[in-house]
Amino acid sequence: MSQKELPKTYDPKTVEDKWYQHWEESKYFHAPVDKKRQPFSIVMPPPNVTGQLHMGHALDNTLQDILTRWRRMQGYNTLWLPGTDHAGIATQAKVEDQLRQEGTTKYDLGREKFLDRVWDWKHNYGSRITTQLRKLGSSCDWERERFTMDEGCSDAVIEVFINLYNEGLIYQDNYIINWCPHCKTTISDIEVEHAEKPGNLYHLKYQFKDNPEESLVVATTRPETMLGDVAVAVHPEDDRYLHMVGRTLVLPLVGREMPVIADAYVDPTFGSGCVKITPAHDPNDFEIGQRHNLPQVQVIDKDGLMSEEAGEKYQGMDRYECRKQIVKDLEELGVLQEIEENPHSIGHCYRCDTVVEPMISKQWFVKMKPLAEPAIEAAKNGSISFIPQRFSKIYLNWMENIRDWCISRQLWWGHRIPVYYCQECDQMIAAKEQPAECSSCGGKMEQDSDVLDTWFSSALWPFSTLGWPESTEELEQFYPTSVLVTGRDIIFFWVARMIFSGLHHMEQIPFKEVFIHGLVLDSQGRKMSKSLGNGVDPLEVIESHGADSLRFMLVTGNTPGNDLRFHFERLDKSRNFANKLWNASRFALMNLDDYDENANRGQLTLADRWILSRYHNAVNEVTDYMERYELGEAARVLYEFSWSELCDWYIELIKPRLYRKTTPEDRATAQHVLVTVLQGTMELLHPFMPFITEEIWQHLPHQGESIMLHPWPEYNPEIRDLDVENAMGLLMETITEVRRIRGEMKVPPSKVADVILAAADTKNRKVLSGNVSYIEDLANTIVSVKESLVEKPEQAAMGVARGVEVVVPLKGLIDIDKEIARLNKELQSIEKELKRVQGKLNNQGFLAKAPADVVEKEKAKEEELLGKQTALAERLKMFQ
Repeated sequence: MSQKELPKTYDPKTVEDKWYQHWEESKYFHAPVDKKRQPFSIVMPPPNVTGQLHMGHALDNTLQDILTRWRRMQGYNTLWLPGTDHAGIATQAKVEDQLRQEGTTKYDLGREKFLDRVWDWKHNYGSRITTQLRKLGSSCDWERERFTMDEGCSDAVIEVFINLYNEGLIYQDNYIINWCPHCKTTISDIEVEHAEKPGNLYHLKYQFKDNPEESLVVATTRPETMLGDVAVAVHPEDDRYLHMVGRTLVLPLVGREMPVIADAYVDPTFGSGCVKITPAHDPNDFEIGQRHNLPQVQVIDKDGLMSEEAGEKYQGMDRYECRKQIVKDLEELGVLQEIEENPHSIGHCYRCDTVVEPMISKQWFVKMKPLAEPAIEAAKNGSISFIPQRFSKIYLNWMENIRDWCISRQLWWGHRIPVYYCQECDQMIAAKEQPAECSSCGGKMEQDSDVLDTWFSSALWPFSTLGWPESTEELEQFYPTSVLVTGRDIIFFWVARMIFSGLHHMEQIPFKEVFIHGLVLDSQGRKMSKSLGNGVDPLEVIESHGADSLRFMLVTGNTPGNDLRFHFERLDKSRNFANKLWNASRFALMNLDDYDENANRGQLTLADRWILSRYHNAVNEVTDYMERYELGEAARVLYEFSWSELCDWYIELIKPRLYRKTTPEDRATAQHVLVTVLQGTMELLHPFMPFITEEIWQHLPHQGESIMLHPWPEYNPEIRDLDVENAMGLLMETITEVRRIRGEMKVPPSKVADVILAAADTKNRKVLSGNVSYIEDLANTIVSVKESLVEKPEQAAMGVARGVEVVVPLKGLIDIDKEIARLNKELQSIEKELKRVQGKLNNQGFLAKAPADVVEKEKAKEEELLGKQTALAERLKMFQ
């Protein structure tokens, strides 16, 4: 096999591993600091170190890689910085599962030995996700790979915490938080996933202390929490209850006395207009309790069991078992008035799906209002742009209504909070290193046992990864980053936090643009999940179809911000496209054995000028779409140009010239144009399909080490020629029409057909007359061009292409008697089937009893048969 030949079939496995290893070993992905070059930088949203590549990762990283490879080819000093997240809850859970299988627990090991085990797990499994990202073709600067708990990122986390603490923006307080009884930690509001579940609304009667004959009715979805009720609230303008405000109720089962209070939070139109207040187990009740200085009675503990405060009878019961017992007891007392079905939204832990328990706990918080204000202004004044723009409204709505951020987690794995407490006095300090002793009394200092929310370190990612808090060359060149590419589902988790963190600590935005993409759904539009069993493994797809096919499928038809449905049919279509490129390139290379770039060339033909014009149109459109982040549209243009115009038309048009049916100079011209356009097309496709384009490009005549380092094609408006495109368009439509007629008339491909083209338009007639060879070669015809038809030949098929009459005399091409007999037989068969279908549709019994979709199918069948009947009748007329 010579150097220029390609194997008969494309095998992604042999190509992809080979080229990725070459790129990485050649350090093509690395971006050294170079102040003479304009920077382009992206930080990868760090996947969890526990993670495996899923379709969301595949989409996210494909989009980032497309932008990175494109900007690299444009000459930017391009940095795509990769890394992984320590994923506090998820990683600790993995290791705890391992310990459970070994018959031990983290408490048996102790904190230090447990953390050693987690680090061991990270070293053994932490590179799995980055290895998988390589399989996708991600051209990250792996030499700069970071981890949220590496030394540099950890230094940044401590620096930020201490700075915010000293500025009074970090504080500790008792507050209502979301507690996961399974993960044994707090989780933030946006880590709570709400889902509609079936449930009940329980109506309870609370009696007044001074008159047990009088009562108020309250409703709750969680009767077990009534043990922690400390008040009943009514609206201050609700005339039904104003005279009761200030009176005392007695809590059933417990005997606790509690007041009736007035608060504007109460909706007087919901239920009875009376609301039981449980400050320790409901965020809204907590706020009401703060306003009215109510006590906080915690009746559910951190294990999801009823606490001592719940009373001896219920203490230690599971919260849901307690619910059943409470309902039974209240019913026996006559307190339970009614149970009605009431589906409602319930919060679940995003990690383990356990129902979250609101409870009061002492936690660390970040004061958000001062940080949110500049982040809001940055979006309003255009310093940061969201693509698509609609997501800026979602971002602003969240930021303008933001609550203080609970940043402490009751875990061992993570950045430990750098606050130290004196064991002898009340001294508390935030420090980078553990103090030797208390500065006030000389007592021993112990560090806070909690760790920081994982998102605290992720919020610093755009600058901590570049060396902050040190002043580095990387920070100077690559910050702010150019664009953040991320899914719509983590705008609040991550994007917003990076924006306010960058503005506060760097006094600069962290990125200029935020390119938001949707989620990858299954073919039915459902989110991919383990529970549904509808996930598709990208690695299996890469194994079966190749990375390029997966990448191209993920981007075609994809529009910014919108979800994408995964269809295997679309994946097959992308693989077919790769095979089309391969086969066309293989054919080209088989006809370039004597190619000489410096050979004498003849004049460009109409086909040459047309494909060059269309190629430069593609360069212009693709580049414009890329600038606007319309990567799906860019891919569509490339698909249509490559498949149809280059492969199906131009290569077919120049085959006679390549097969030496013309002069050497003309053949050299065809070869040169083919090399120019095929090479340029590979360069345009490279960001989307890096592996196959590199393989083909390396076999083509080229200059340079790698396609990924080759300059991006430049649009030349002088080569665009709309007259040439119109002329070629006329020829192509004419050829298509002749082929249609031949196909419908069952003319054997081997038979040469006489074709008459009647063109009244002088310009069209000139184009056709000057280029009959294209029509004759591609439609196997002998063509005569006329101004008009004096009379139509007998037994001829006719069509029209751009106002040009296309006439194909059939005599001698087919056995006309045999064709008439065939058409009549087909017509009879269709009329028989049509009679059967119309009989059904005229049957009132069928219409009344048959399902609507069955009736619609029959109507569609009738319409299809009527169309075929008309077409056959028209065709038979030709032979009369």
